[in-house]
Amino acid sequence: MSATRPGTPVEIEWDKQKIEVADVLRELPDASSVGDRNALVKAGLESSLAYLPEDSWHALARAVVTPSTVTVQLNNSRDADSSLLLEESVDGALLRSVHSRIWLYELFPGIQPRTAQEILATEDPLVEGAAEEDRPQAVLRYRYKNLAHLRNHIRQTLAVTLARNSYAESILARRVTRALIAHPVVYEFEDGSEPVHVLVARDGITRLASAWKVLAGPDEEPEAVAEMAAEVLVASLAVVEGQPHKPRTQRMALARERRRKKLRAEFYEEWGRAQGEAVPLRAVQIGQSHTLPAHVTVGVVPNGGTSLAARDVFDDALHSVLASIHVEFKAWDEAAQNVEVAGRALKHVVQSHQSDGLAGIYELAVGRREVADLPSVYNEPKLPATGLWRATRLVHTLTRPALYDALRHRAKEIKGVRRMTDKGFAALLGPMVDQPWRATKKGASTQARNAWTNGGVLFKEVLKDGWAPVVTDDFTSLVEPAMGGDQNARLTLALAGGTALIADKLLTRNVGSALGARRAYGKVPLRSDTHKVVEGLAREGNLLGLWTLGLAAQRFQDSGLPWNASQQEGLPSLGGYAHYAVDLEAEDRILREGGDPVPLLEWDVVAAAFPERVKPGRAGGADDADGERGDQSGDAEGDDWDDVGEEAQFEEGADGSEDELPVDQRIAHRRTLLGESLADAKELVEQLHALDGLISSPPLYGQKETWASLREMAMTIATSLHNKAGDYPEDSE
Repeated sequence: MSATRPGTPVEIEWDKQKIEVADVLRELPDASSVGDRNALVKAGLESSLAYLPEDSWHALARAVVTPSTVTVQLNNSRDADSSLLLEESVDGALLRSVHSRIWLYELFPGIQPRTAQEILATEDPLVEGAAEEDRPQAVLRYRYKNLAHLRNHIRQTLAVTLARNSYAESILARRVTRALIAHPVVYEFEDGSEPVHVLVARDGITRLASAWKVLAGPDEEPEAVAEMAAEVLVASLAVVEGQPHKPRTQRMALARERRRKKLRAEFYEEWGRAQGEAVPLRAVQIGQSHTLPAHVTVGVVPNGGTSLAARDVFDDALHSVLASIHVEFKAWDEAAQNVEVAGRALKHVVQSHQSDGLAGIYELAVGRREVADLPSVYNEPKLPATGLWRATRLVHTLTRPALYDALRHRAKEIKGVRRMTDKGFAALLGPMVDQPWRATKKGASTQARNAWTNGGVLFKEVLKDGWAPVVTDDFTSLVEPAMGGDQNARLTLALAGGTALIADKLLTRNVGSALGARRAYGKVPLRSDTHKVVEGLAREGNLLGLWTLGLAAQRFQDSGLPWNASQQEGLPSLGGYAHYAVDLEAEDRILREGGDPVPLLEWDVVAAAFPERVKPGRAGGADDADGERGDQSGDAEGDDWDDVGEEAQFEEGADGSEDELPVDQRIAHRRTLLGESLADAKELVEQLHALDGLISSPPLYGQKETWASLREMAMTIATSLHNKAGDYPEDSE
């Protein structure tokens, strides 16, 4: 690929800023020949160091820009000592890869680990490995419901990735310079339709998404960029009656090739229209994003000591590579790391204890089994199928001494640390526990996960053997037996009630800056770690603490946060449920003032855990002597598509209704409408105030009832926006 004045920077305008492009391309690489692609496939099948199905070799041959360079690497790798293949020894296996440049249109996004702790509109596919004659292959199988599921997953992955981070400016300036990690995948479909063989990016999804952003342009939002990419990647030639049948993989590959030819033609047309020294932005966009460097894994050799089945070796080895990059070196956020470490550790332990009936527990913990499956997983028909009971049973199961020790040992190996405390293990449990309510209680997720990192509900008595949760649909019924000495009832309240308080932001980590002697919003009477507070609440004989736990567990709902979770006084209720302070003298155990229930504060929770250390508090608020607030921030599917004989098109729905769209698309649309409506409202307020004073009556906002109604609507909107502040922690990128 040649360039204009190699090494001479060119300044272009991008999103209202000047970007210095280091090397502007005037030529794009030619398409590869059939002969070169077939030579690569032949070399791969004959290699003793690489092991892929033939269809995966064809996927690699289509994807690489120059198949001949990969053929050279394979032909000169007859034995390990003289191999030109890249080798990386990881936990459990040795991976072998080739290095090449890949067409942007041939690299699909894999599952995004950065969002593994999130609940998103489109669920991830089921991932399975492959092996023949007990020899692992360097390919994975992604099982989707249908082609629409695949398309929506691609779009969601790219949109969410770009919303979190983008390297578009850097790629525009220098192209993608650091190699992505890629491997072959077989897309399989539950509806029985044909599978598809492609390459996916396993590491470097942000670079891949950012390259699509460069191609799309500076004004395109993440959702629009992702929509464009998904349309290109799943496009397919139409099935034409009377012509020889082409497999779906080939039809889709030919559609992408046609798109690439059109893009190439557009590139040269842009340069042809350029005048003098002018550098066309569109041509730069295409040139800088057209290809990406990648290490493509083509072989895997298990270590002798691995406990995994042959089909699971490759996937686990890839997880190990990702962990070495993003847990030990270039870190994901802590929750994503914990999901990765906990999931891998549990999978290893489950496969080494296959006779212990842990397979269902693993599937439940990592989200492969729904909350509704809880009774069948534990073989207890009377077990309530709720998110809180899922959390309670999982925490109990995963902390039984033998399993707890095995999990901690494996997690230490994966994280590369010498020791793991109870707090460290609790941090791994946090993102597993909150899976059912991640989306609905997102505003409290940062504080909740900080609380789990601070110990969660794991105090010493919970971790000991010899007790079991008591199944009930009324947690308050456990208070009396717990007071009577029933350890099972008492510790059930600790796990369920403690988890509920943490999830609803009424028990946070020990931030240390919210001390207040008087009962007040955002204050605590003393400093203590989270697990110590739960231990205090569940202490034998602590009637106030046990009722606090029992009522919190009983009122808990998966569907959203209680309105008093905001920890701010004076904000109006948005409806929904609430937790209330406990009055042991009241028949219903609810504290009231002036006939109205008193909302539960974190101050009350901590005070109930240590009644001997805290004097009874008086209701406080804005006039509290301590003044400032406490810091609560916490660290249509089918093959018969026809668009002029080419690309697949998806309708919004059978009737064109927006309700047929995936949830994330509906959210993006409504968010846009909200912004436009608020902008209109702001403009109207400014216009009203410009007229204020021209007349003395009536008041600017009309009658008192009108003013009150407008104020209530504005406060409700402000409260709703404020309660989402937890989605944007100060230390996020």
